[in-house]
Order: sequence, then structure tokens, then C-alpha cells
Amino acid sequence: TESGSDRIRKGDLMIKVGIVGYGNLGKGVEKAVSQACDMELTGIFTRRDPASIQPAGMTPVYGLEDAVQFEKDIDVMILCGGSATDLPQQTPEFAARFNVVDSFDTHARIPEHFDRVNQAAVKAGKTAAISIGWDPGLFSLNRLIAESILPEGNSYTFWGRGVSQGHSDAIRRIEGVADARQYTIPVPEAIESVRNGENPDLSTRQKHTRDCYVVAEEGADLERIESEIIHMPNYFSDYDTTVHFITKEELADNHSSLPHGGFVMRSGTTGDNSHLIEYSLKLDSNPEFTASVLTAVARAVVRMNQEGLAGARTIFDIPAGYLSWKSPEELRKSML
Repeated sequence: TESGSDRIRKGDLMIKVGIVGYGNLGKGVEKAVSQACDMELTGIFTRRDPASIQPAGMTPVYGLEDAVQFEKDIDVMILCGGSATDLPQQTPEFAARFNVVDSFDTHARIPEHFDRVNQAAVKAGKTAAISIGWDPGLFSLNRLIAESILPEGNSYTFWGRGVSQGHSDAIRRIEGVADARQYTIPVPEAIESVRNGENPDLSTRQKHTRDCYVVAEEGADLERIESEIIHMPNYFSDYDTTVHFITKEELADNHSSLPHGGFVMRSGTTGDNSHLIEYSLKLDSNPEFTASVLTAVARAVVRMNQEGLAGARTIFDIPAGYLSWKSPEELRKSML
């Protein structure tokens, strides 16, 4: 029997992908698509001057306004903008014309974002996967599975130590900020308490601290910038946050990489016995790993749309087998 990967190599099942935004995440998607045997990159769409973009491959670059011309040529758009201001506007707009995947990660606003995207996608007959990545995304799925298996217990999520792209982007949007990196740091005592089976009742502030390294524009009001960061709702106001003002040279020398990771833990009981479920990630590159998750889900989105499943979806609604380029027969034989 001809395998799914054999058919893909013959060009029968190629998924045509578009990238919206060519920052760290967009560049990561470009790499992920190049590794996918069933995908090809059709175009990169940017708000910048397309002539200023030098993609790694030979993919053509277009202005964002040109995307509407590719409705029939692109199977799925992977949206690589920021959650603060880009995705709330872009995802509903693109879902009205394309199947889409985004990485919207402002947890408190996900229900609102879902509703807006769902309305646009249903009307257009498109499929839109929102809040895809490792958290929200893979960690969300692991929280669901662990709680379902151990209903009597407590769930804990720890992020870091690592650079948060979304939080760093939120700082960069503040007036007077030239560049920034934000590190999320788990509190070691909190992790050990969970692993020891103590089932602690931890507040948001007790689980993590946040360190911000900020390059301010010349003449900027540093006290105002620090205050805006520390009191920013949904990002920093619930955490002990430290702001360090540094030079652009220090940022380049000491904070140029984008590592991240974390843990999802569920401590629970079945009768008289105790159990601990732990899922962890250690990432050299947060954007490249996130991009790889987006790309796998883009494959699933196309398949779901082909089956007539229109509207918004989250990681909870996506069949696991649809993430793979392998056929169901291959998956049952090699992975089950």
C-alpha cells in the first residue's frame, strides 16, 4: 500500500502555506514549512517594504494588502503577529478569506478573541485555529488530559526561565521603549512543593517572577515606562516584576537568544494512592518551537476545512492524528 509520505513526495497532497509577518516567529514558520514534506511556502506577507525582506529561501514577499489576491492560491495562512495589537485585528480579517492559525496568547482575552474569529470564519466557511503554540496550546492540552485522568487533585503550570515573546512585545509597544526582553522565572520553592506532593495553594505571584530588560529611547521618561510595565494588566500587574534599563549593546551581548520552557504538573489521588503527572519543555528557541506547533496545526486546519468543519477551533478541538503528515494506517502501525 502506498504510504501518505510516498504520495506527498509525488506532489499529490502539497499544502500551500502563506506567512503573515516576518519577525522571529515568521522566520521560524519558514524553517518549519521547509521541513514539512507535505507543505510548500507560497508567499510571505508583510507591513514593511517587501523589498527590505530577505527570506531564507526563494519565497516571494508581498505587501500585506496584496494578500486578498491569493484567496484561491493559499490553503492556510499562518499569522505571526503579536497578541497585543496585531492578532485581535488580523485574525478575524484573514479568517474571512483564508483558513488561518494564530498564536494569540493573552489568556484572559481568549474567549473574546475566539468569538470574533468564529463569527468571521463561520460566515466565510473557513477554519481558524486560535491560541496555538506551547502555552496556550500544548500545555493547555496537557492540563486538560491530566485533570481528566486525576479529577481529585491540583494542576500547576510553571513557565521559564525564558524569554516571553508576547510580554517582550507588549513592553516594546510602550512609548519611549526602543527594545526589550522579558524573562519569566519560576519560583524554585513552589516547584519543589508540588513535586513533594504538598498540593500547595499558590497565588500567581507565588509561582513566578518577571525580569524586564529595557532599552529606552534617548530622553524617555524612565519612571513612566517602569510604572506602565509594572502595572500592565494581563501581563505584569499580578507578578513581582523588576525592570532593568540597559543599553542596546548590553541587550545584544547578553539577551539576543530566545530560550524558554516550563512544566505542567498535576498532583492527584485515586483512593489511598497519590500520583504526579509532569510534562516539561526545554527550548533553545521559543519562536522556532512555537512556529513548529503552528505549522503542524496548519496541516490539521486544512484537513478539517476539507471535511466542512468551519469556524474557530482551539487545541482542544483538533484530532491528534491530523497534526501528522502520516496516514491513519501509518500512525496505527508505527506509533500506537
